[in-house]
Amino acid sequence: MKKLPALMLVFGLAFSLQAQQKLNLLIGTYTTTCESNGIYTYEFDTESGLFSKKNESEKTANASYLTVSPDNKFVYSVNEIGDESTISAFGYDAQSGQLNFLNKESAKGGDPCYIINDGKNVIAANYSGGNISVFKTTANGISEAKQIVQHTGKGSIVGRQDSPHVHMVHFSPDKKYVLVNDLGLDKIFVYKYNRDSESEILTLKSAISVKAGTGPRHLTFSENGKNVYLVSEMDGSLTTFCYKKGSLKQLDVTTILDKNASQEGASADIHTSPDGKFLYVTNRGEANDISVFKIGKKGKLAFVERISTGGKGPRNFAIDPTGKFVLVGHQYTNNVVIFKRDSATGKLTNTNNNIELCSPVCLVFTKQ
Repeated sequence: MKKLPALMLVFGLAFSLQAQQKLNLLIGTYTTTCESNGIYTYEFDTESGLFSKKNESEKTANASYLTVSPDNKFVYSVNEIGDESTISAFGYDAQSGQLNFLNKESAKGGDPCYIINDGKNVIAANYSGGNISVFKTTANGISEAKQIVQHTGKGSIVGRQDSPHVHMVHFSPDKKYVLVNDLGLDKIFVYKYNRDSESEILTLKSAISVKAGTGPRHLTFSENGKNVYLVSEMDGSLTTFCYKKGSLKQLDVTTILDKNASQEGASADIHTSPDGKFLYVTNRGEANDISVFKIGKKGKLAFVERISTGGKGPRNFAIDPTGKFVLVGHQYTNNVVIFKRDSATGKLTNTNNNIELCSPVCLVFTKQ
């Protein structure tokens, strides 16, 4: 009988380790080009790279970007439908993967394409509206917009930069600032984040111009928070900044384009690996590839490799929290391609193990 507690301890430890390697993968999709309910929940095994479908939302239109609350109990989604765009809130049961619709509010700007939250506020980037909208979280979803920050002006490329196009909102690591990319204005705006304010949640600190006609799209922070990496959509440039207390200083510029091929910039998504050693960036258009860079001293980047993503339109990708797998969602070939990641070299290997579903454009890992 004395062996029973020890056996129970071993069993409990094994169960805990098994639970830790299982994550939920939320996938947001477009719903107008093929049959889709909007948001899907899969179970993903971080040891094997295998997956299984758990649940799906009721019909929610063009859920092209998602954010999960810090307590893992709510999911907030954009509904990208032109001037009629909305922001939706869902209750989230991580164990079952079920999403229960709570409410939705007007986005107050056309075509929201990015959304973040910190449990207190939900902040959306409205591409066609050229503005930022801020909502308060409630027990029943979200409030109506409490603040709308409108950008004005235009860029240098006729037809692409005739007006502001807010493409991303991103918290600084300390949550004291929100960085905002405006593709239409070739600028990064830095807003002071006043979390508990009722109406002035974002106040402008500064605006940093990048090269005209480049179209800043997405950015990410280095693991230590000292650098910001920006990919620009229209020329494929990859810019490294030094970051400190809401201030940006340009350090270096390179490209994600293959200089030996005839390519146009259609850059999409950018993330650092969980260990902070590598940077990954996708390019769409005719390239449909992902580039890998090693992050060196003082944030300097060194090119490692560039490989096919195995589909068309790699708009978004996610690296699982263990850093073992990179999953790339393809808008036009209706698949998520799973790559095995070498933690020592940063290189990727296609597992030929795909999730097939309609127009996947946002991938988010959560705990179960």
